[in-house]
Amino acid sequence: MASYLILTPPGGFDRDHARTRFVRDGFSFLAFLLPVLWLLWHRQWLAAVAALLLQGIGGALMSRDGFGPAGFTVLFGTSLLAALEGKRLYADGLIERGWTPEALVSAPRLANAEDMYFAEADDASTTDIPTRFPDIPARPGSPAGRSGGPAIGLIGYDGGR
Repeated sequence: MASYLILTPPGGFDRDHARTRFVRDGFSFLAFLLPVLWLLWHRQWLAAVAALLLQGIGGALMSRDGFGPAGFTVLFGTSLLAALEGKRLYADGLIERGWTPEALVSAPRLANAEDMYFAEADDASTTDIPTRFPDIPARPGSPAGRSGGPAIGLIGYDGGR
């Protein structure tokens, strides 16, 4: 199952969420085959220049006698790095330009991730569910400021985290 990072544009949501981006975390086959072009397409200029330089070095090494395996390793490593980390670079670039990471959804396909995210967004905006146990008093003898509730991510009394 893949993870999708949901990013909203600078300035907030669109009315119909047309600009909301779902960035899949995973291997990109196209980035593996054409790393420089893939990086340029996704506006990762410095990474594209670095990949171009590394591929040039790898190609030069492959043309020399005895350095073929080293050149192949440089070419393969550049392609593999772009395929595995290219989408993270893309998401980081969007965040630097003002996009806001809203959620992380695990789903088998993009359509499922969109359905899950938008269903949850619609439910959160229309429903106000009160907690079952609104104010649980602190335990006697507990330090000030501690409610005696769950610690380090354990489920609380109201069912939340």
